This record gives sequence, C-alpha cells and structure tokens, in this order.
Amino acid sequence: MKHFIYVTAFLLVVSACKEKEELPKEWVLSKTIQLDGVNPIGLTQVNGIIWISDGDHNRLVKIDDEGKITETIDSLDRPMHIDALKETIFIPEYGKDAVETVDGKGRFVMQIADSLDAPAGISVYENERAIADFYNNRILYFNGVDWLSFGKEGKAEGEFYYPTDVQITKDKIWVADAYNNRIQVFDKKGGFLQMMGQDQKMNAATGIFVSEIEVFITDFENNRVLVFDKLGKLLQVLKEQIDKPTDMMIKDDLLYVINYRNGKLNLFEKKPIKEQQ
Repeated sequence: MKHFIYVTAFLLVVSACKEKEELPKEWVLSKTIQLDGVNPIGLTQVNGIIWISDGDHNRLVKIDDEGKITETIDSLDRPMHIDALKETIFIPEYGKDAVETVDGKGRFVMQIADSLDAPAGISVYENERAIADFYNNRILYFNGVDWLSFGKEGKAEGEFYYPTDVQITKDKIWVADAYNNRIQVFDKKGGFLQMMGQDQKMNAATGIFVSEIEVFITDFENNRVLVFDKLGKLLQVLKEQIDKPTDMMIKDDLLYVINYRNGKLNLFEKKPIKEQQ
C-alpha cells in the first residue's frame, strides 16, 4: 500500500510540473527606458552591450542598462539597421551608399562587388553577409565565396518594394519587404520560399528579427510589433508603449524594441498567460 501511495504521489507531482511547464506564454512589457536625444533606427549588441543607430544625428551610440550614452561613433551618413559579429559592428549608411565596419582596429569601408543605392539594413552570420539595397529593390548576399543579387521592384513573390531590413539564419534569408507590407523568406540561392504578414494590414514593415521559434516585424505606421511563428501564424500583437517602432532583438531572454518617435527602448519578457490574469 505504501508503495502505491508513493507512486501515486510521484505521478501527481510530475503531472503538475508538466502542466505548469506547458502553460502558453506571451510577451509582456516589463520596463521602458527613455533614450534622451536619440532617434533610434537599428540596434545590435557587442559583448552584451547595446549599440543603437541614431540616423537623424548621423551616429551610433552605446548605452548602459539605464539608457545613458557611454560612447558614440560619429561622422556617419544616416546609419540604418545595424548588425554585429563578435566585436565588429556593420553599419549600412543610407546616405553614403556604403557599408562601414567598426572594430578595435578602426573604421573601414566594406568591399562589395556591386554598387548600392541607399543600403537600409545588413545581417551577418558567420562568413555570410546580406544587405537590403533599398532603392535597387533587391538583396545582395555574400555566401562566403561569391556575391549574388536577387529581387526587383514589384509585388509578386520574390519581388520587393523598398526592402528595409534583412536577417540571415542557418538556412534562410528573411526580408522586411517594407512597402509591400510583408515578410519574405528565401533560400540561400535567392529562391523564394515563403511569405507572411500580408494579411495583417501592415503599414511599413520596416524592421525584422528572427529568433529560434518566432519572427518579429515592426509595423511602423500602425505603432505595433507583430509576432509570428515560423510558419507565418500570427501569435501576438505588441502595442503597449510602442510609437513608430523600427527594430528589435532578443538579449538575455528579453525582447528589446526601439521606437523612433518617442526615443524609447521597451523591454518585454515572456510570461505564462495564466500569471498575467
């Protein structure tokens, strides 16, 4: 009898733990940081420290946990959606038609086997590079050996209307097709794979971030961030304290969202829905 009681109690505990683990979760606003004198467009992190592109002031700023500026990189020309690899920051300069890199050795212009017309976003992944070439309505992608170009102006699959941001993952390239108001997904040969968000009535899909399980897109004019799964199912719409969002990223399990209009950095954490009630 004792053995039966112990087994039953154990199974009840395991069942309760399993039920707790499987509670669905959503992103919830946990903190808002005011960035004084900054009109943020893109953000990235280097060694856990946040860098933000301040396009209106032609600079990058490094901030501490309270949003205070601790370092700047000046004399840029409209820096846009930035990215970083190890200790190197990659900066697309919309006004200069170039990409600049900054590291401990200095500042350098990235060599590209083509000409750019207002680069709006860059993504780096190991030895790969992808650039959202805004006015050329295309993506330039370096696979580690060669550069390739895909896309043209239009609304069909594989066509763009001013791509603004891009992200490389292990086997795909994700594009914020800004004024087609959608996300497009490609293989690493530039072949169209998937489209999402086209039914959500977005107005300027300007920034994209792809995590292990979710896809985030900034709906700039509608003051919201849309969260999808990787099949394109809408999971959540974030609106609280969001005003002209431009970019986001996940750092230490928190979702960071920057807002161009009010200069705020919003931090969201994921909580079980039941705990929010």
